[in-house]
Amino acid sequence: MNAVIRVSRCPLYLRPSAQCELADEALLGWTVSILDRPCPGWYEVKTDYGYTGYAPAAALTAGDGNAARWASLEHKTVLRGVCSVRSAPRVQAWELTQLLRGATVAVHGRPDEDGWQKVSLPDGREGYTKAGFLGDIPQWTDEASFRAAVVRTAQTYLDAHYLWGGKTLLGIDCSGLAFISYRLNGVTIWRDASIREGYPIHAIDPADKKPGDLMFFPGHVALYLGKDRYIHSTALNGSDGVVINSLNPADPDYRPKLPETLTEVGSLF
Repeated sequence: MNAVIRVSRCPLYLRPSAQCELADEALLGWTVSILDRPCPGWYEVKTDYGYTGYAPAAALTAGDGNAARWASLEHKTVLRGVCSVRSAPRVQAWELTQLLRGATVAVHGRPDEDGWQKVSLPDGREGYTKAGFLGDIPQWTDEASFRAAVVRTAQTYLDAHYLWGGKTLLGIDCSGLAFISYRLNGVTIWRDASIREGYPIHAIDPADKKPGDLMFFPGHVALYLGKDRYIHSTALNGSDGVVINSLNPADPDYRPKLPETLTEVGSLF
């Protein structure tokens, strides 16, 4: 059975309890497969990128019929970091929910002259958000444009605080940053800090790394920006979130020790 995420961000826990480690999170409008119902109020689910976890039942609109209905609608992806769906096409209208970058909503008709787009949510509610906050996931046809786009996307998360298992501006971890930077540019990679068979990232010679490639360390991943610089989400005291560091010991933002532990570099190309 399938289900659609009906809340802004749905936590996926390691066990069916909110008092345990957060493994991942899925965003509003994403479809997941239900694997099991281990206890009342919880589902074990699997995302379309192969990650599993336990989700609160209240965060899902479950049922193959509901998932099929949702899939039949025209969708747009939220491209603004955080935005609102309002009850009417005006800024003073009350807020139905907040949307986070990467979420999916269904759109109806064309925007009005003020840019308000009518949308519907997986729970059936309808509201309005600005059309400029929404768009389509690009399909890049050349390597240089894709690399530049992935770098730009990662940099939009600068200063987001570190959250284990997170992948939004409200909190993000290292593999969440890598995953969402690629996902918003049309490529789905493995969500953890490793190269996994069956996913498009493959190991390359570290000397051949280019902007947009991924640098892997023990339990950590960063995205290479070029010119010895990389962006990552780190819980290191003093950083505590998404920052840019340098591989060059002569630079003031050089991070000691981490470069020496580089295990491999991964690339789509």
